[in-house]
Amino acid sequence: MNTSSVLRRRRLVTTVGVVLLASAVAGSIAVIGQQSLASASTVSSGTVTEADGLIRHEGAVTVFDDVPAVTNLDSDLLAAVRAAATAADDDGVRMHVNSGWRSAAYQEQLRRDAVATYGSEEEAARWVATPENSEHVSGGAVDLGPVAAQDWLARHGAEFGLCQIYANERWHFELRPAAIANGCPLMYDDPTTDPRTQR
Repeated sequence: MNTSSVLRRRRLVTTVGVVLLASAVAGSIAVIGQQSLASASTVSSGTVTEADGLIRHEGAVTVFDDVPAVTNLDSDLLAAVRAAATAADDDGVRMHVNSGWRSAAYQEQLRRDAVATYGSEEEAARWVATPENSEHVSGGAVDLGPVAAQDWLARHGAEFGLCQIYANERWHFELRPAAIANGCPLMYDDPTTDPRTQR
C-alpha cells in the first residue's frame, strides 16, 4: 500500500470517527432535551434530598407513592393525575413521576445545573424556571413519564383537566379544569413565553 493510500484511509477513519462522535453527542443532547432535567443524570447531588422532592431513579415513583414529590402536589392536581393514571393503566399504559413538587432549594439547584448544561441563563430559562416562578415549587406541576404515558395524556389528559403547558416539554403537565369541557389551551413555546415566569 503506497503512502497516499494510507493517508486516505487514515482520513476516512478520522472522518468516520468524528461523525460518530458528533452523532453520539447530538443523541445525548436530544435525550436531555426530551426529559425533565430533574430526572436527567446531570442533576448535581448537592444537599438536595427526597425531602426536597428529589426522585433518584426515573420510573421508580408512581403517582400513588407516599413521597414528598407526590404528596406535596396540589391536592386537585394529584387527584386528577391519579385518576388519569388509573385510566391509563386500564389501557395498558403505566405512568410514573419523573418530578413533581420541589423545594425552592431543589429548583435553584436545577436552575444552576441548567445554566451549566445549556451555557447561559437565557437558554436555561427555556427549560427551568426560577424558584420564585416555578409551578413545581408551588405544587402545581408534575413531570410524567414514560413517553407512552405522555402520548396517552396528549390524547386523553384533557378529560381529567391535565394539559401539557410547554411545547418543548412533553412531560410537564398542569391542571386546567376548564379543559374537561373545552379542551386544553394552546401551549406556550417554552417557559420564557409564559407570563407567569415573568412575574
